[in-house]
Amino acid sequence: MQVTRPTASSCPSSPSAPDAMNYSPRRPHHGPLQGWKPAARRLLSAAAAAVAIPAQNRTQSSPSRRQSSNPRRPSPRARMRAEKRASIEILPKKMKKNRERFCNREREFVYEFKVGNQCLELRVPLRFPVQENASHLHGRLLLLHDLPCFIEKDLKEALSQFIEEESLKDYDRDAEAALEAVKSGEVDLHQLASTWARAYAETTLEHARPEEPSWDEDFADVYHDLIHSPASETLLNLEHNYFVSISELIGERDVELKKLRERQGIEMEKVMQELGKSLTDQDVNSLAAQHFESQQDLENKWSNELKQSTAIQKQEYQEWVMKLHQDLKNPQNSSLSEEIKVQPSQLRESAEANGRIYEEQRKLEESFTIHLGAQLKTMHNLRLLRADMLDFCKHKRSHRSGVKLHRLQTALSLYSTSLCGLVLLVDNRINSYSGIKRDFATVCQECTDFHFPRIEDQLEVVQQVVLYARTQRRSKLKESHDSGNRDGGSDDKTKNADRNYLNILPGEFYITRHSNLSEIHVAFHLCVDDNVKSGNITARDPAIMGLRNILKVCCTHDITTISIPLLLVHDMSEVSR
Repeated sequence: MQVTRPTASSCPSSPSAPDAMNYSPRRPHHGPLQGWKPAARRLLSAAAAAVAIPAQNRTQSSPSRRQSSNPRRPSPRARMRAEKRASIEILPKKMKKNRERFCNREREFVYEFKVGNQCLELRVPLRFPVQENASHLHGRLLLLHDLPCFIEKDLKEALSQFIEEESLKDYDRDAEAALEAVKSGEVDLHQLASTWARAYAETTLEHARPEEPSWDEDFADVYHDLIHSPASETLLNLEHNYFVSISELIGERDVELKKLRERQGIEMEKVMQELGKSLTDQDVNSLAAQHFESQQDLENKWSNELKQSTAIQKQEYQEWVMKLHQDLKNPQNSSLSEEIKVQPSQLRESAEANGRIYEEQRKLEESFTIHLGAQLKTMHNLRLLRADMLDFCKHKRSHRSGVKLHRLQTALSLYSTSLCGLVLLVDNRINSYSGIKRDFATVCQECTDFHFPRIEDQLEVVQQVVLYARTQRRSKLKESHDSGNRDGGSDDKTKNADRNYLNILPGEFYITRHSNLSEIHVAFHLCVDDNVKSGNITARDPAIMGLRNILKVCCTHDITTISIPLLLVHDMSEVSR
């Protein structure tokens, strides 16, 4: 039976018989499930169309007989073009040199079946190794050539068996060729043995190298054990002492910067009074430049001192926690038995004189419980609260409760499946120089983070990731731009991509992790534009889409509590219409 493909573009790998004797157009497919009688009737009537010919007469047919049985037979040149289009070209992606002699060969699959008294034959050339799924090839044969449904199962088994047997023969020939190459000396035996040994050692579990323990993972496990033990009070007291120390250092920095600005303001006023008399604009500009350099030097000095102090505190804290964990395992050999008995009355509250106590405002809040879902409902608790977003990050200290009540729950859930998150609305620049980003960075610097990198280090990593992503996206846009130039258009998209090369787009967000904040562990920095403030926001707005993606991240990463700014704004204002 001759099998042909209608066009090369519609089915790039449809099978066909290279020794086709006749050609006829394929009939429309009506489905093999309509019964075998219509299919058999089509096959029997196809004798005149030469879709199928009896196997016993296939080699004995004379040209005159073929001419009379198919008056619409195409010319030999057209038949050759059809055969060339119908050949299957399934080539492997990568092939070794010693396989080229046996692989990439064409073998013919022959399948015989009976329809009534007629014995029909299907011949399909296949090129090995066959990388196509046998089920897909079988289904395409049935659909393209209207084969009867009663041979479907038997044809699939025969095709799969043929591909498996021929593939095994190729493997055997390949193995014999490899052995002959080793015997003849074409392959270095020692190099082959070392390659096999290395591959076996790298792929088997018993020879795999054990993973080296990570300091961060060990510290996380130890901290999780201690914070859920009676030593939790000791840990919180030590963290509070470090917090007070950094707060005092920040207070000294603020006082010194304030004095410098006041002194510079007085100097600038004196210079402005002499402007036009004994001084010129150039003298004023020179003095302003000196003032700016003095402020930068002082800020850099305090920044380096804070960075060094937090690094020392982090190292001391981690070493002390590891030592405390070992000490609690062996209480008889304890060297810290007196040190861990820190009482709450010993907490250092001297920093309150610096005026850095956060006054608690009277909170207005209301809670709701909602159920979402049609069939499988999920319950969510909503709390509408009047507060500043950074109030969830600041440490509140007072004589009544100290810091423990605000920090205990956050510390207990730090390495758990119930994390707390916060959404901050930021601009498209990844830094902490202005706006709420600067205020958030200031709060993060007030207490040492003993578990995660500093906020500045995390932002540097985010910048590198964004730069890499933008580079990849820019290369793809450039390719589409080149193809678009041939078709015309897409100049605006490329210019927009170049302009926003180092910034994030509205709706995108980056994540920072924290263990030194009051009530949150994760901060989502969501980029928004002016459309949020204008009030003309829709369900497809980038800010809404970004918020949806944030909720997806929360569901997949065990963030069970998240604080979102109401109406996606940090400052409430009345708009007159």
